[in-house]
Amino acid sequence: MSHLLHRNTRIVPPTAVSGEGIELIDASGKRYIDASGGAAVSCLGHQHKDVIAALHRQLDRLTYAHTGFFTSEPAEALADHLIARAPEGISHAYLVSGGSEAVEAALKLARQYYLEIGQPARRHIIARRQSYHGNTLGALAAGGNEWRRTQFRPMLIETHHIAPCFAYRERHEGETDADYAARAAGELEAKLNELPEGSVMAFVAETVVGATAGSVPPVGDYFKRIREICDRHGVLLILDEVMCGMGRTGTLFASEAEGISPDIVTIAKGLGGGFQPIGAVLMQEKIFEAIRDGSGFFQHGHTYQGHPMAAAAGLAVQEVIEKDGLLANVRAMGDLLAQRLTERFAQHPHIGDIRGRGLFQTIELVEDRASKAPFDPARAVNAQIKREAMARGLMVYAMGGTIDGRQGDHLMLAPPFIATPGDVDEIAGRLAEAVDAVLGG
Repeated sequence: MSHLLHRNTRIVPPTAVSGEGIELIDASGKRYIDASGGAAVSCLGHQHKDVIAALHRQLDRLTYAHTGFFTSEPAEALADHLIARAPEGISHAYLVSGGSEAVEAALKLARQYYLEIGQPARRHIIARRQSYHGNTLGALAAGGNEWRRTQFRPMLIETHHIAPCFAYRERHEGETDADYAARAAGELEAKLNELPEGSVMAFVAETVVGATAGSVPPVGDYFKRIREICDRHGVLLILDEVMCGMGRTGTLFASEAEGISPDIVTIAKGLGGGFQPIGAVLMQEKIFEAIRDGSGFFQHGHTYQGHPMAAAAGLAVQEVIEKDGLLANVRAMGDLLAQRLTERFAQHPHIGDIRGRGLFQTIELVEDRASKAPFDPARAVNAQIKREAMARGLMVYAMGGTIDGRQGDHLMLAPPFIATPGDVDEIAGRLAEAVDAVLGG
């Protein structure tokens, strides 16, 4: 009997006891390829010797100092490292313990920015349907994951949602990338015109959509259009790169591929690679200066923000990624993974779409390819395939509600950046076996 409240109260999962490279090992000795990085977290795999050594060094020096009294060397070094590589204009970092905390802090930072510059009417948040920004109440309100939001709706602050940039589900037949990008971005303009002028503080979006819809990349110049609309209306652009950032899509920041700089960007998951809980909010210099030259205090805080052990882990992970040239491997292995998925599933009668960027790839499951009709949610096809994959020693990120929070199934892959061509072949092979076990070939 377990006294833990597990995610599923009717199932006690296997006990993980060790890890090695891209594999986790349970108490029975069974090995599992971590093809999802947990939740796109374990970017260096498990027990990477350089990160473990950095944590031992920090453990011997300092484990904790409250940021109300002290800063710490690893926190300062991590901030320096991130800002030196951040999008243009980003000048400061605020270190937290995870993605939900980062988004929560980003929303409060945006609100305080407008108070500091004398625009207190700006309070509205616009985000996108089929997005996910975290499970704390502010982040959940911003997100568009209806399954997670529904039961807590009475507790959520008012937010506004527009359509996602989701080509497989939303683009019209015959519509070009440019035309679709313009139409999708135009939804933000329309929503801004619908709300009282000067009342919107931020537009929040995942640069590459993560868990809710399954590694959906933007189309064409969508984000350049979004950037221009935000600038014209005086609205902050907050990019949520908790899942898609820190190299997951082949560049350190996913926004690099879009040719834009956000006003605020949130990161986590791959920042610390799972070695310690850590996230961060990075901000443009104008936001820092507004607070410095105004009240002088960001009216927010957590006990474990800027934690020395977590910062040491984050810095070590980022140094390994850079030293070992792993972003190039993400791009190369991402291309290979997309190729292997296409080879195995492009003609599969129940695979409607194969999409992603870098080592962030998804297959969307459908009842009928021609109409894109989803499976009956009652079948929980994604969960069935996850069980078959686990039986074959493969971890995949399986989700339902891909289309509207209820309908649709997808399987997302986010293997470690250290993956080899042999690893990619094994992942694709085991996944194909699991899919066929549930849906046939």
